[in-house]
Amino acid sequence: QVQLVESGGGLVQAGGSLRLSCAASGRTFSSYTMGWFRQAPGKEREFVAAISWNSDTHYAESVKGRFTISRDNAKNTVYLQMNSLKPEETAVYCCAVRSGWVPGRYDYDYWGQGTQVTVSS
Repeated sequence: QVQLVESGGGLVQAGGSLRLSCAASGRTFSSYTMGWFRQAPGKEREFVAAISWNSDTHYAESVKGRFTISRDNAKNTVYLQMNSLKPEETAVYCCAVRSGWVPGRYDYDYWGQGTQVTVSS
């Protein structure tokens, strides 16, 4: 059974930083694409960042230069370092996994429950 468990969310002031982690279990994900999405109250889920099995990356325009996605295949874990956070980025952040590296495709196979990130002004 595949499980994705996010951690690292919390409350941070605008301009601050957080590092999210997502631990995957149930299979080896070293050959899979791992991604981060977020959903704010009353809004649709939106793509944040993705990383391929060999660390190619793809970011939403809104987070380029501020967020960094990385992975540790030995630990089946993906990370999202978020800097210069803005209040409008308050959301539940979820990680997801899919096979294949297709930047711009958001039909992921497995999803975590998410971790809340709140950015105060």
